[in-house]
Amino acid sequence: MPNNRNAAKADRQAQKRRLLNRSQHSSLKTLVKKFRTGLGAAASASSAVTLAEVSKRLDQAGAKRLIHPKKASRLKSRLAKAHNKAAAANK
Repeated sequence: MPNNRNAAKADRQAQKRRLLNRSQHSSLKTLVKKFRTGLGAAASASSAVTLAEVSKRLDQAGAKRLIHPKKASRLKSRLAKAHNKAAAANK
């Protein structure tokens, strides 16, 4: 329980930010998961999520510090590698 008005306000702000961050983090994870499951499909070109979309969202999340920028870069690299591997297997 906050001891003064400033602490109460800081607590309210922290709760709002936490909910927003959780929502954004969850949607990012869902997008990555959809991309990974789309790689397994035969027609990766018709998948719901493209590599460009995922890369853009990861870059934005890294820039806003939702996730660490190096983690965003690492995920992009791994997803691109998986995409290229799946594309080679489909040919």
